[in-house]
Amino acid sequence: MTRPATPPILAQIRAPSSPAALLSALKALKNEIIGHDQKKEVWVNLGVLPVLVSALSPSRFEGKRRSREINGGGAVRPQGPKAPLNEEEEIRLQATNIIGSLAQAGPAFVVPLLHASAGPALLLALSPAETSPALVLATLRSLNTIADALALSPPASGVHDTTLSGLLFSDGHVHNLAQILSQSSPAPIIQKQISLAAGLIAKSCREDWHQASLANAGALDALATRLASFIVSTGFVLPGADLVARNNGTLESMPAPAPSTAELHPILEAISAIIQNSKLRAAQLLYSPAITTVFPTQPPGNLPETTSGNGWNDYGVTPRQAYVNPINQLLPQLPSPHHKASSHMTAFPPLGPNGTRAAADARHAGGRTWFSDHEIRAASRSSTAAAVEEDESPLLAWLIHVTRAEHGITRLMAASVLTVLYRAGLTSKRREMALGLLVVPLLVRMFDEDLATSDRALKAAAGPDARWMELTIEEQAPSILAMLVTDSPALQKAAVEAHAIKRLAQMLKVAYDPVAPPVQATPWTPTTGRDSAASEPPSTSRLGDAGVPASMMHKLTVRANTLKALAALAPFNDEYRKNIIDNGVTPFLIESLKSTEGSVTNGSHATDGTSKRVGNPQMVLLAACGALRALSRSVSILRTSLIDAGVVMPLFALLKHEDVAVQIAATAAVCNLVLEFSPMREAIMRAGVLRILCEQAHSKNAKLRLNALWALKNLVCSAENDIKISCLEELDQSWLIQLICDDMERAALAATGENGEPVLDSSPEESEREDGREAEEAFIAPGVDDAKMADVGASARIDGVAIPPGSSTGARIPTNVMMKVLGEEETNPAQRARRDDRAVQEQGLAFIRNLICGPACVEMIDFLLGKLGQERLFEILASKLRPRIVNPYSRSSRSRRAGQGGGGTRVIQPHGEIIVEVCFVLVHVAASQNPHHRQLLIAQTGLLKLLLPLFGHSNKNVRVALLWIIINLTCLDDQADQLACKGRALELKKLGFQGKLEALEHDVELDVRERTKTALSQIKQAMTF
Repeated sequence: MTRPATPPILAQIRAPSSPAALLSALKALKNEIIGHDQKKEVWVNLGVLPVLVSALSPSRFEGKRRSREINGGGAVRPQGPKAPLNEEEEIRLQATNIIGSLAQAGPAFVVPLLHASAGPALLLALSPAETSPALVLATLRSLNTIADALALSPPASGVHDTTLSGLLFSDGHVHNLAQILSQSSPAPIIQKQISLAAGLIAKSCREDWHQASLANAGALDALATRLASFIVSTGFVLPGADLVARNNGTLESMPAPAPSTAELHPILEAISAIIQNSKLRAAQLLYSPAITTVFPTQPPGNLPETTSGNGWNDYGVTPRQAYVNPINQLLPQLPSPHHKASSHMTAFPPLGPNGTRAAADARHAGGRTWFSDHEIRAASRSSTAAAVEEDESPLLAWLIHVTRAEHGITRLMAASVLTVLYRAGLTSKRREMALGLLVVPLLVRMFDEDLATSDRALKAAAGPDARWMELTIEEQAPSILAMLVTDSPALQKAAVEAHAIKRLAQMLKVAYDPVAPPVQATPWTPTTGRDSAASEPPSTSRLGDAGVPASMMHKLTVRANTLKALAALAPFNDEYRKNIIDNGVTPFLIESLKSTEGSVTNGSHATDGTSKRVGNPQMVLLAACGALRALSRSVSILRTSLIDAGVVMPLFALLKHEDVAVQIAATAAVCNLVLEFSPMREAIMRAGVLRILCEQAHSKNAKLRLNALWALKNLVCSAENDIKISCLEELDQSWLIQLICDDMERAALAATGENGEPVLDSSPEESEREDGREAEEAFIAPGVDDAKMADVGASARIDGVAIPPGSSTGARIPTNVMMKVLGEEETNPAQRARRDDRAVQEQGLAFIRNLICGPACVEMIDFLLGKLGQERLFEILASKLRPRIVNPYSRSSRSRRAGQGGGGTRVIQPHGEIIVEVCFVLVHVAASQNPHHRQLLIAQTGLLKLLLPLFGHSNKNVRVALLWIIINLTCLDDQADQLACKGRALELKKLGFQGKLEALEHDVELDVRERTKTALSQIKQAMTF
């Protein structure tokens, strides 16, 4: 390649004679490198990057500008979208465009750019109040290009997609993003800025602190305002909303209609990125001023009350003032849960005339348009409106309508926001049916939908972005479906009936097709590699790793997301799991378990042209472990497909992976492989899984420690005694006691607020998880990342306002109180510490429970008592049943006793799940074939007294476990034990257990009533001996 005549241009850039000369040199450089990667490499090697970064500084010609202003030659620059650029801004604009062009060449060029501090220099131009719109737009384009390239960078390069995020979401720059999103000008350049800023947020917002920083800076409210402007422009503002806003004094929150140049899908994508996995931020979206203005939750005073004849009684809802949501009238009518659908009704309503975008545009043309009185009355009479509960925001129905009416990327992003709100628990209970019938089939249909066949007009309008839209839909649609159907058998059924498994399996197979290596022309150099290594240039003049080709990254993303979707469909139904296996997923699942060190993933090549060994990145490994965890819940699959495919060794290798997140996922998958009926148990035991799990149980990472204890609990379940003894000795009994006894939350609880009072602590009586696990029923691996966010804890108290259990996030709870509760639940370190601590303690107790169960339990009980000491063991169990007093000597204790609220002394009752595990430890002790163990238990008077108040516990599993203790203590296995059995029965009656049992004879749970009959019968019979 002929070397370009660059020295004159470089000299002019490094030492310009005037701003005009610098501007001319930058334009010449831009024209030379655009579209020519080899010339870009030459210029980087020449060291042009530090000079370009210095040109981005707004103070480079500060002295000359001030001199002109002093001499009267400086004029104030006109403001506005169409204002011309001054000379300095032109220079910064050209330098920004050059940096964006260099970043367009890929990760290899982004590495020296970041080493040259191009990121901080670009971010200086993000303030719309101080920078011209053209420069802000160019800066956003360059930052988006850098973010795209960083997503392709390998971890070993030293830069990754969080490198830019750390700068972008810092306090100095995140407010600029919020200002860009808050602009109200309809000018096309401003609307393009808003779209690019929203896209940059969607690409870069990956961690919780990123989301919190954006929400605190006002970016979420600004995005909500942009979203509301689309609601206004399409005429979906609820009838009377302007009257409500005028009465409340919030009419200024009503946004202007979105201009025709505005784009909806970047706004939705950014919102989804910010509110994901956070009920607090999801609620902030629903209750933002703009959304509550266009979708008010309170009816205006001049609308008639709806107290009868509207179907509320059919659903068990007390008649009250109902503000009916007319948007539901635009959705297909769904079958009533109390009536069978007629034969002519289809399970999945087709897109009707009202569901097309053209009809919506024709209906609401002309900006803000209120619903007609006829539509309001029709909605009041419809069963669809009657099914919607009182506290759901109309935004949910609008998002369903957008999902059905729009196409392509807009449909996908509307479904994404809708899914996040559903997962946050902010939808009505009946909304699940609408999601299953109206949204899930559309998502499945998007898996392999090509814009060329679905909507040619849409593809023509998208232009060069059409291919990007197709790839984005293919990547993200499975991930959104996975999030939507997790923990919902009804939605999983809807997805399977829409043939999701077949399509996902085909996508996974295609994701393993070979990728053609990129064609790269390597320029000739007179120096050998050894010579160049001897005089290595600085990092700002040396290209980095070429990274993963974009085509390969697309396939890796599809692999990960399809595996996530398959895992989300498989947890509860064995038929679905068999369907997945029958579609040929197993070999691709095994291949997905192979990490970077062990396999060749097609298509990645080094910069020198040689092939490079690359395996699956973290996202694929995590998804593969999740899919294996779900599939291994089937005994038949464990004994056939998975063992034949050789799943043990690839998974075992991931237990020792350098990434802790991969270790956590692999340990969760191991839980089902170490059970007694697993044919892989012996193989994984021979490989040394016991030692690894015990090491992980000592980890400082709470999730890894939890999963390791869970796997060990499953391993000792029904195992031989020698395995149980080896496991306890390897784990170290002193460490086990520490895990069960030490409240790791105490350090967090000791952290006080500004006034010296402890931070908010919700009541421990949170919603109970319906697991009901017996000692032998440990066949469900831990849900480390797919648990649906719970509602507000029961009886939480803030500012003296008590929130009853099960209250929904609606008008019955003041919005500010609800937001404060959610904020405390998500940000309070004591809350997080308690959840982690309770989960670890539960699994530690379950480990002891499984350790002493089984046919040879006598030996293990004696071994455990010998290792721990009987007094120490029973004291540990008693400590788990005692209420705990927090801050007993608080000055506000008196006011709290006087009913004045406050944050003084609080009594924390033991959690139901901990009680269940403690009780079943006692159940196994009482079930021992050695009568001495029963006598030992009945002698623990203090422990037994702690059980008495628990007979009225709201958790059914607690009551059943208590009954099993009584049954085992009064069971007569040997005639020689008659007198001892009578003594135990008399002691139980003396302590008051018989009265507690009599109170349970009319329990609402059949299982409790039946166990109560058995316990009372045995006590009465024993006292006759």
